[in-house]
Amino acid sequence: QHDDSRRMSWRLAWSLPKDLEIQIPTSSAKGITIKDGTLEASCEVGLRRSRLRSHQLAYKFDRAEYRVNSQAETENKFELDTNHHRFRFTRTRGRAWPLSAPIKTHLFPDEVRYFYQNADFLADFELAYEDFMDSIYYLGPLREHPRREYHWAGSSPEDVGQRGERTVDAILAATRDNEMRSLGYRMRRKRFQEMIAHWLRELGLIYDFQLEEIAEGTNLYRAMVRTSRWSVPTALTDVGFGVSQVLPALVLLYYVPEGSTVLMEQPEIHLHPRVQSGLADVMLNVVAARGIQVLVESHSEHFLRRLQRRVAEGESSSEDVRLYFISRSGSKAQASDLSLNEWGEIENWPNNFFGDEMGEISAIAKASLRRRVSQSQ
Repeated sequence: QHDDSRRMSWRLAWSLPKDLEIQIPTSSAKGITIKDGTLEASCEVGLRRSRLRSHQLAYKFDRAEYRVNSQAETENKFELDTNHHRFRFTRTRGRAWPLSAPIKTHLFPDEVRYFYQNADFLADFELAYEDFMDSIYYLGPLREHPRREYHWAGSSPEDVGQRGERTVDAILAATRDNEMRSLGYRMRRKRFQEMIAHWLRELGLIYDFQLEEIAEGTNLYRAMVRTSRWSVPTALTDVGFGVSQVLPALVLLYYVPEGSTVLMEQPEIHLHPRVQSGLADVMLNVVAARGIQVLVESHSEHFLRRLQRRVAEGESSSEDVRLYFISRSGSKAQASDLSLNEWGEIENWPNNFFGDEMGEISAIAKASLRRRVSQSQ
């Protein structure tokens, strides 16, 4: 509500790629070894003299929390503590000064390593947090228009860009590195461009796709497509706009490392209903074959129906598909969990989720009948 005197807090938990094992030194020679496969981070921030500042930071690991908080009597002094039942932080002699505030929203103050004899393991939590954040990729709802030529200097981008502006760079980098992708267990691996062409063909958009250098050594490339087996190659700019809009989504899903999290806003924009449905199949395949977690914000009924169908057919599990309906109440937005059962049915449909479908059909029939009667008279 634009009240900058209030603080904001959040809590985030995630599964680690593999179990994290930390060694905590104690008075015992063996110390304490803790191992877990999940990590949780929480933070509280606020504005101080118009600058963002962290007031509290904590990591929860194997049911114990390790935190740094501002002391009650002042906001300028912080202290480190834990609720671990077998461990306490030990101050270094001669360094009894208070800690400063956490750095950003995930880093303990630098002095922690010097003021405490047994706090080095906290860096493992910070590194795991950064690794997790680095594995999140985002594609926005508005993608760049296709170009007649693309300049590529040999770079390997981290992703395709928020507007898909680095899509061609990503394809060329993956092609140069001879990267291969698979549709699933025991299926033939395809070259990167071959995989992209496969899905464009399966979606019914084009028959073939290829990036080619205009002249050797120019570093200028053009995207060429064939709309059918017998058609001549055509520039991407001269075919349907939907191809260039779905291309960044396909490339991102196959370009990011396995186990990544991909966020997409309205990937169905400029796609006709058949392709919107097929895009759901692409994502289900990537989730199964590459271990990718995909979060999609969509208004597409066709996309949702395909997800329901695949669950009903038993090709995907209802446990692997989560649906949330975002509603607004006053100035607040709320996410409601839609229950998808094993038969692909949503058991708690919100009112007018996709409008009044039966009402529209009925209104069309009534209007058509009235006009026919009127014209016959």
